[in-house]
Amino acid sequence: MSIFDRFSLAGRVALITGGGRGLGFEIARAFAEAGGHVVVTGRNAAALDAAVAAIVKGGGSAQAAIFDIADIQAGRAAIADIHNARGHLDILVNNVGARDRRPLAAFNDDAILNLIRTDLLSAISLSRDAAEIMKAQGHGRLIAVTSIVGEMARPGDAIYPVAKQGLTGLMRSMAVEYGAYGVTSNAIAPGMFATETNAALAENPDMVAFARQRVPLQRWGRPDEIAGAALFLASDAASFVNGHVLTVDGGMSVQM
Repeated sequence: MSIFDRFSLAGRVALITGGGRGLGFEIARAFAEAGGHVVVTGRNAAALDAAVAAIVKGGGSAQAAIFDIADIQAGRAAIADIHNARGHLDILVNNVGARDRRPLAAFNDDAILNLIRTDLLSAISLSRDAAEIMKAQGHGRLIAVTSIVGEMARPGDAIYPVAKQGLTGLMRSMAVEYGAYGVTSNAIAPGMFATETNAALAENPDMVAFARQRVPLQRWGRPDEIAGAALFLASDAASFVNGHVLTVDGGMSVQM
């Protein structure tokens, strides 16, 4: 097998949460281009349909699973449906991440629980169910999209880093728990990416200047620049990579 063959996802089935746009879509598109069948999730049917159509137009295989990631039972049903229809599930990418930028004192208990439920508890539930399928198969890839904010913090953004650090802890726990069964668990920590959600920020002259000053590459990342890291971790090229956080931030987190 050549090194290029080790990056193939031919015959693999991948579930990517929040795959209708942004980083999730770019990850899904890369997996499909590598030969995998991708299932993209989200709440917006139109966005998911557009994502699936774009992937299929590019020669890939894709389908949508419409549900709210915070609905644990809906997520469990989606995992079961994929397994029943395809016979296997090889890759799970926990990509969804809601953001609520407020200082801690501005959060009431319900707001804290809502953010943690979406960003962390949903990933725990999906990972548990997917990992049991992968364990029985003897092969699988669990990938969490965390954030450099999981290791760094800024004023006025109190709970999001808690959830992202929790994802890192989950990833490491699963790396230890499932590694013996051929299931690896890793994470990607993105920095500043010019996704649809961040479009206004990425075009703001002050934030352009901020990126030029704080990021060694002196710019925001393009959404498609997440694809290589995700494909590597999902593929056989990363067969001995387990429990690792791959930072993709243009060097932002290493510059003083």
